[in-house]
Amino acid sequence: MQLEKISENKVAGGWHQRWQHDSSATNGKMIFAIFLPEKANTQPVPVLYWLSGLTCTDENFMQKAGAFKQAATLGMAIVAPDTSPRGEGVADSDQYDLGQGAGFYVNATQAPWQSHYQMYDYVANELPELIESHFAVNNQRAIAGHSMGGHGALVIGLRNPSRYSSISAFSPICHPTDCPWGKQAFSAYLGDDEQTWQAYDATVLLAQGPTAMPMLVDQGDKDGFLAEQLNPQALKQAAETHNSPLTLRMQPGYDHSYFFISTFIDEHLAFHATRFAR
Repeated sequence: MQLEKISENKVAGGWHQRWQHDSSATNGKMIFAIFLPEKANTQPVPVLYWLSGLTCTDENFMQKAGAFKQAATLGMAIVAPDTSPRGEGVADSDQYDLGQGAGFYVNATQAPWQSHYQMYDYVANELPELIESHFAVNNQRAIAGHSMGGHGALVIGLRNPSRYSSISAFSPICHPTDCPWGKQAFSAYLGDDEQTWQAYDATVLLAQGPTAMPMLVDQGDKDGFLAEQLNPQALKQAAETHNSPLTLRMQPGYDHSYFFISTFIDEHLAFHATRFAR
């Protein structure tokens, strides 16, 4: 698969790069960003896949999270894909929480979305294959995300336990089948049969049985979306029912922003690095 480099910047002794490529999963061009630590110059390194939230692109986390110094110290690459397919001919909506910038990391089955909105396959399958064939990384993977991306990280990690060593999330949409964001997106992308939605709900997945996958979730208690959209307590209850290893930390005073993420991102990277070493 041919890659086209968009930009490159040296940072924390390594490199931040943006790339564009033709995607067979989403039937169009996709952009992703990658941070390669200096260690990647001499040996393959593990990868953290970061999934961003509604309205975001590959740029939000890379520019705002302040993750590069810690990633460089730990010898970890970070890959941040876009949040949806984009471009002329790609279905969209006037609503910020549907369409371009709001792919919800599902494989759409409904018109007009299904021809491009196959973000689950893109993140879980196509992107890792591309990264591992073109960059100095090994096959150790972790996955993390924020808000809609936290939902995506939890679902993709739980559904692919042999492919990821750990999951973490900031302010994830924990129970999308039971919140306005999730109901709107799933009804559009997946149709009216709510049984099909359950494969993309982390709380439902955890309720189906135990997992050994280590999970870390940080949630700010001043998050304006907490009560209506996020529901971390449902995720916690499902994990506790089956003794699944979830650590949920309610962080006093923090909101839904990258100020929150930048405060705790070093701890998330260290959490994943410990699991890589096992």
